[in-house]
Amino acid sequence: MSLRSQLLKGVLEGCILAIIKKESVYGYELSVKLQEFGLNDVSEGSIYPLLLRLQKAGLIKGEMHDSPSGPKRKYYHLTEKGEEALQDFITEWESIRNPVEKILRGGNME
Repeated sequence: MSLRSQLLKGVLEGCILAIIKKESVYGYELSVKLQEFGLNDVSEGSIYPLLLRLQKAGLIKGEMHDSPSGPKRKYYHLTEKGEEALQDFITEWESIRNPVEKILRGGNME
C-alpha cells in the first residue's frame, strides 16, 4: 500500500461524511465527486464497503429513489449521529493539520 493510500485511508471517511452532508448522493456520484476534488485514486470498490460501514454505524442512511436514467439508486444522507461524527472529525483534523504543517515547513515550536 502506497503512502498516499495509507494517508487517504485515515481521512476518507471524514471526506465522505462532508460530501454527504452537503447533499444526498448515490455511490457512483460520490466517486465522481471525490475525483472532482482530486482524489482520483479512490476506487468504487473501496467506496461501497465504506458506505456500508458508515450505514451500519448509523452515521448515514440510504434510501432508494427513482433515477431519471435507469434503475432506482440508493441515495445516502447524514444522520444526526453522522453530523456529530463529522464535527468530531473536523475538530481532530484541525488539531493535527496545523502542527503537522508547521513541522513539515520547518517552523518553530510555538
